[in-house]
Amino acid sequence: MPEPTVQQKQQAYASIAKSGEFRELRKRYRNFAFPWTIAFMVWYLLYVVCANWAPGFMSAKVLGNINVALVFGLLQFVSTFLIAFLYSRHANKALDPIADRLNAEYRKGISA
Repeated sequence: MPEPTVQQKQQAYASIAKSGEFRELRKRYRNFAFPWTIAFMVWYLLYVVCANWAPGFMSAKVLGNINVALVFGLLQFVSTFLIAFLYSRHANKALDPIADRLNAEYRKGISA
């Protein structure tokens, strides 16, 4: 089977990009990614602001030699992994089924 031409690929993609399913896929992605990105950036900037302008608070001991800054720093990692886990779950449930259908449609379009 011959390799599809660039024009065939472009036509197949253009057709899919105009579809309602593609718009729905983008909407579902944005509805997850934007709020979580903003939430994480606010959380990260809170850490930076506190580190710069609230050194007394950040150096407060929580348990033994563990202070608030260390706890906040470790929670940055926890929140990163939590968001990645939530995105993976969201993608599996809400994005991948649509993406798989669109991919099949694209492959069918370039083989025609």
